[in-house]
Amino acid sequence: MTQWATFVGLSGVVCVLLLALSHATKTTLTEPTAVSDGHSGPNSNSNASADTEAASSSNPDTDSTETSGDRVPSASSSSAYPRSADLEPSTRPVTGRRDEVGSRSMGSGPSKTDSTADPSLERSGNGDPDPTPADPRADLDLDPGDEDPLMESMSAGALLANVALSQGLFAAVLIAAAFYTEIPAAALGIEFTGAYLFSGLAVGTAIGLGLYVANEFGSMVAKRLEIDHNEDLREMLAPDSAGGWLILLLVVLPMIAVFEEFLFRAALIGAVSVGFGVSPWLLAVVSSVAFALGHGMQGTAGILVTGLLGFVLASAFVLTGSFLAVVVAHYLINALEFVVHEGFGLEWSGGGDGGETTES
Repeated sequence: MTQWATFVGLSGVVCVLLLALSHATKTTLTEPTAVSDGHSGPNSNSNASADTEAASSSNPDTDSTETSGDRVPSASSSSAYPRSADLEPSTRPVTGRRDEVGSRSMGSGPSKTDSTADPSLERSGNGDPDPTPADPRADLDLDPGDEDPLMESMSAGALLANVALSQGLFAAVLIAAAFYTEIPAAALGIEFTGAYLFSGLAVGTAIGLGLYVANEFGSMVAKRLEIDHNEDLREMLAPDSAGGWLILLLVVLPMIAVFEEFLFRAALIGAVSVGFGVSPWLLAVVSSVAFALGHGMQGTAGILVTGLLGFVLASAFVLTGSFLAVVVAHYLINALEFVVHEGFGLEWSGGGDGGETTES
């Protein structure tokens, strides 16, 4: 016996969890920017200087003290540097320490407070260069709000893993629920015939290409009208290797298309309309709103454009009754966006010429 209410209830729970995950992802990705901006204000340098002056004034013993006519660094000044005992025995020179310390403390060489001294050359307590290699990223002129390239790469991998695992898990739950509750395949827009396969691929390809063009046009209009349209998530997910592109195009994007179409079209439209006799067009509107809210990371324009695309996909599902057709269309939209913008670096509108693709 078909358990319509159980399946629809589980679909609703998955939908709510997906929206919550989308909101959490948006909050997580935008929070680091807000934190870094708080340290990049115009007074950041002056505050750092004030802290440095306060620290130096609170330690008057940083000046070298005289002992038996020779000036040697005090204990407080030498504690700011690594002890020679912490160095490897093979890296410590045997001779020349006393003369180097004495000449530097008398001012014949650059002291640790000399502004002309090389900041990358750290000294040990005996005046020897610190054998520990400096971080090569320390010399990079990065603004406080800039992302570390290593962290950016890690973020892309973490996001891909998050998408693959979360949406793969949700898809598995829904498919298992459909089998358990004995939902008819026809109610979900699924058939197992050659004609269904051929028509789904053909119709889905045509719809996908048309919606991709419409999506690009909508994004171009939003940019010209200066409506918020955030593409950071797509840029962060873009791979930087051939293997990464294979994973994205053959694993992650197909999984996204299958899961979202199964939830927003097959379950929330097909199963509900067949099981409870609700108008599929009313369900198309409701599911499209939920579909748009699930893409809040893309900004105001992204939500509006995604909502319209979702309604077109929902309409295609109602008219064709084919789950495969909307999956193929959904996949093509996402894949073409990544390949065109992130793969080839092309934009539909350049500096205002409109309609011409230029390198971004």
